[in-house]
Amino acid sequence: MWSGRERERIDTYPALVLNADFRPLSYFPLSLWSWQETVKAVMSCRVSVVSEYDRVIHSPSRSLRLPSVVSLKDYAPTARRPAFTRFNLFLRDRFTCQYCGRAFPTAELTFDHVIPRSRGGATCWGNVVAACGACNLAKADKLPREAGMRLLVPPAEPSGHLLHSIGQAFPPDRLHQSWRDFLYWDSELETD
Repeated sequence: MWSGRERERIDTYPALVLNADFRPLSYFPLSLWSWQETVKAVMSCRVSVVSEYDRVIHSPSRSLRLPSVVSLKDYAPTARRPAFTRFNLFLRDRFTCQYCGRAFPTAELTFDHVIPRSRGGATCWGNVVAACGACNLAKADKLPREAGMRLLVPPAEPSGHLLHSIGQAFPPDRLHQSWRDFLYWDSELETD
């Protein structure tokens, strides 16, 4: 059994999970598995190890370097239509208020019904946008033109491909070096 300090250290070794085509299953949230999930998948032959950490774990009969990148052996189809979630909405709108044009951290964004619900507006991709608190309060239950506001981009349902593309522009704060070639963020290309 590990002490709390040892467990804390080993829990900082997640694995990036790639589909069988070597693309991340998702960018937002980034497809990561805990070291325990990863080891179970390796032992059950569901994944191939692409890259490893220097950290080694031991069982009574075996030693194993912790995987840092794994790929599924069987291709997992991605959803054709992205789920209508708060996070996907913010991602579609690039974490930017669609009224004032300023970018905000997720915790400071809310969403706004372009046609207010009080006027029959639906909660759907085509009627909801990311908004900062100040703009959402200023617009209230009015139409944008009634509030003297303009939308940066008319809301529309994004494709999964679009969300993946946008997600690549917003890397997580901490990327392990072994993940960079699979995420296409700040990867240096080798020169001749």
